[in-house]
This record gives sequence, C-alpha cells and structure tokens, in this order.
Amino acid sequence: DGLFLVQRPTPGQPWRMDHWEPDGSLTFCSNGTRAAAALVDTQGEQSLNSSGSEVQIRIAPGEVGLRLPEGPGFDVKENPLALDVPHAFGWTGTPHLVLDVPDTQALDLETLAPPLRFHPDLPEGANVSFVQVLEPGRARIRSWERGVEGETLCCGQGAAVAGAWLAQRTGLRSWVFQPAGADSVRVSVASMVQGVWSQLWIGGPVRRLGRVELDASILERLAWNVCGTC
Repeated sequence: DGLFLVQRPTPGQPWRMDHWEPDGSLTFCSNGTRAAAALVDTQGEQSLNSSGSEVQIRIAPGEVGLRLPEGPGFDVKENPLALDVPHAFGWTGTPHLVLDVPDTQALDLETLAPPLRFHPDLPEGANVSFVQVLEPGRARIRSWERGVEGETLCCGQGAAVAGAWLAQRTGLRSWVFQPAGADSVRVSVASMVQGVWSQLWIGGPVRRLGRVELDASILERLAWNVCGTC
C-alpha cells in the first residue's frame, strides 16, 4: 500500500528510506520500514532514518523488529473524544485512534471508519484501529489507514499504539495482535508512565515475495522527480 525509496548508508551515516502513501503524502510507516529493512545486509540491532524518524531495528532470520520513536509528544491519551466506547489517541510520528470493541469481525469499517478518520477534533485526521481483546496478552485488530483511505492487512503503528494502551490499562507489557492479514505481530513496551512509552517495539515475520525490474524510462522519470524536489 505504499512505495519506499531506500538509500544505502555512507560511512558514519545510517540507512535512509522514505515512504509515500498512495495519495502521494510522505509518512513514517513502521511495517513498511520493517519490510524495507529486510534489505539491510547485517543482522542484529542498528539505527536507521525512516521518513525523517530515527528508529532502531532488530534483524533476525525471517523477521524484523522496530522500536518506535519516543520522547516528548510520543504518547497515548485516553478518551480524548466524545465516543461511546473506550478509546485512545496516540502519536508515533503519525496520528492513531484506537477503539476497544466487542467484535472486530462484525464491524463495517467502510461505514464506521471514515467519520473517525476525519473527526473534526483531530486536526491531522488519524489512522483508525479497532481492537478486540481475546484473552490476556492476545487481541484482534483491524485498521483503516489515512493516505490509503481504506482497510489494510496490518497497520504496524496502530498495533503499537494499541499495545501501549492495553499495557497501560492492564499492566501486561507484551501483546500479540492478529490483524486482517495472515501474520500476527508482537508488541512489547518496557514501561508506560502517564501515557508516555519507553522501548515500544513491534515485530513479526518479513518475507521477500519477489523481485521487480523497473523499465529504464521509469527510473529516469523517478530520478528527475526526486531531484526536482531537492
């Protein structure tokens, strides 16, 4: 649901990557960053810059973990809107609204999500995720993403905010989420203090599905467009 351009590191500099949504907006995407990080040559933990956000990644065979940005402004606020269900708003570099519902599978996201995604009390709008707790430490999640303007198989940052919020509510600091896609994602957080997280990680499988060789004319136009915005 997006396009990454990846720049290999120069001496003393981290990997750099930029992500564009289908609507052309430049955003930080955690799952996309995890997928793009599979191109990194070395395993273990290291830093990279993704759409302007400095993050840590942890690469192991077949999976990639990502530590979300943290510090002032990166937090979870409970019940900021006048809604009938428990909810929270989180900022990870992009805005996320998470709602606790009885049954995610029964929801009509095409009807429910857009009014929340464009809620008038959220100036930048928000990605919207609906969470159903199945048992302690395990939940379902469905997400409607801005830029895509539709449901996606998994919103990594939405799951991360949901995990941080559930950790704050329950004291359980590790959660496994089953999104609309086949692969589950794991979220863990070291601590939550007044909604501010420390060491918020999301991880899960990453598989290379194939290789695409772009026509030379496309690469030429892409290079011109990128240089034309410098």
